[in-house]
Amino acid sequence: MPHTQAITRNLLAILLVSLLAGQALAQEKVLNLYTARHYATDESFYTGYTQATGIKINRIEGGEDALFERIKAEGANSPADIFLTVDAARLWRAEHAGIFAPVKSAVLDKRIPAQFRGADNKWFAFSARARVIAYDKSKIKPADLSRYEDLALPKWKGQICVRPSSHPYNLSLISSLISHLGEEKATEWARGIAANLARPPRGGDTDQLKAVEVGECSIAISNHYYYLRLMRSEKPDERALTEKVGLVWPNQADRGTHINVSGGGLLARAPNRDAGIKFLEYLASDSAQTLFAKGNNEWPVVSGAKLDNPALESLGKFKTDSLPLAVLGKTQAAAQRIADKVGWK
Repeated sequence: MPHTQAITRNLLAILLVSLLAGQALAQEKVLNLYTARHYATDESFYTGYTQATGIKINRIEGGEDALFERIKAEGANSPADIFLTVDAARLWRAEHAGIFAPVKSAVLDKRIPAQFRGADNKWFAFSARARVIAYDKSKIKPADLSRYEDLALPKWKGQICVRPSSHPYNLSLISSLISHLGEEKATEWARGIAANLARPPRGGDTDQLKAVEVGECSIAISNHYYYLRLMRSEKPDERALTEKVGLVWPNQADRGTHINVSGGGLLARAPNRDAGIKFLEYLASDSAQTLFAKGNNEWPVVSGAKLDNPALESLGKFKTDSLPLAVLGKTQAAAQRIADKVGWK
């Protein structure tokens, strides 16, 4: 009998330990994040969120389109709570694919301006980036490149470097031109770009800036933060590039410079909905907004957010295009057709 009682006590103890472990596991707060942001500085977001909330982040990183397709393929079984991506058109596409859920949050309503939110608050932009014109200071007068339209002039034949047209940054720029100028004039603009290329499109925006520096071309199209990365680089040769290459903020006399965004939304089938909303609210906080500026040289979308980035501050204020971001998604297919039609690879 004593032996039987001992076995019973041991079994009960094992059951109790298993029960407590199961409860602890069930109570562990997690957030499953799918992110297409590929910036090392974003680690600060994840650490800050966990410190602020106690919620652990399980993160999967990948390309924008690959993650989009993965979420669709996983369907109701997707573990993802939040999808972060870059480019307004991709946010619009995810919204219209039914991936995002509407979010009710007084915090986000107050802090994120309406122009940086999707329909029914299905996605939110948290940072902005400008598509600017870079030029060789020794060869080009910036006044000659005051508008995007100037890039298509025959005088620049053989002088422009740009990444492939299929990249969302270029497609969104073409989309904005479709909206402002009409499809016919946007096609003529893209045809002018294709005719003015100094080389076949290749590489990323940093490659275009470096090509201007070494004289492979005199003009490049780039997002602003690639230039600032070089300006803030620890490598003297990269910092030296910004002494030779200048930036133009196009269309300041009319509609303003084209901007794009980085943002995300809560998935429609998010298993950890509350944690997901808290993460979106965290990205709108003062500390996170400053991290967008300090870490990746992006502009915060929350008014009054501290930049804590002298290089970004040195760019000053400029007029931005007020075109609704959703338009960039609606016209992106037309933008790709235009690029294909004119031979902008």
